[in-house]
Amino acid sequence: MSEHGRDEEFREFAESRADWLRKVAFLLCCDRHRADDLVQETLTKLYVQWWRMRRVENPDGYARAVLVNIFLAEQRSAWQRLVLRRSGRAGAEVQAPPTDPEGSLDLRRALAVIPARQRATLVLRYFHDLTIEQTADVLGCSAGNVKSQTSRGLQALRRVLDTRSVTAAGRTL
Repeated sequence: MSEHGRDEEFREFAESRADWLRKVAFLLCCDRHRADDLVQETLTKLYVQWWRMRRVENPDGYARAVLVNIFLAEQRSAWQRLVLRRSGRAGAEVQAPPTDPEGSLDLRRALAVIPARQRATLVLRYFHDLTIEQTADVLGCSAGNVKSQTSRGLQALRRVLDTRSVTAAGRTL
């Protein structure tokens, strides 16, 4: 295949998947600008590896795995911790989210306060409806690790949502 044909094939793939990748990225990082950056980095990696992409059975799964791995690597970086600390969001994973005026539950805000690995596991298991084994494959870990991260993530979500319910109920009295 000529370079022009390769570029056209990639462009079509990228255009058709960009919105979907952006939704996944937003669920992972809970920030529209960071989600755009994650998608851009994902598409860049996919372009460089396009020859490999064309040979995989499930290109969407491969793209999703690249996106999740970029997100998780970013969470582990010292640079990310510095940026979060300077922006005042360093404690975002341990603080309850602010309640909205109507007191309604917002799953995206609840997701934003749980640790990144748990968030990624929940997004893959429940948003993408992947099996435990598929999730383990994407995250590069064991099925047991996926089970424990899922359990901890669900517990954390329940705590956040219960806290929000109590806060909203107390506010409306």
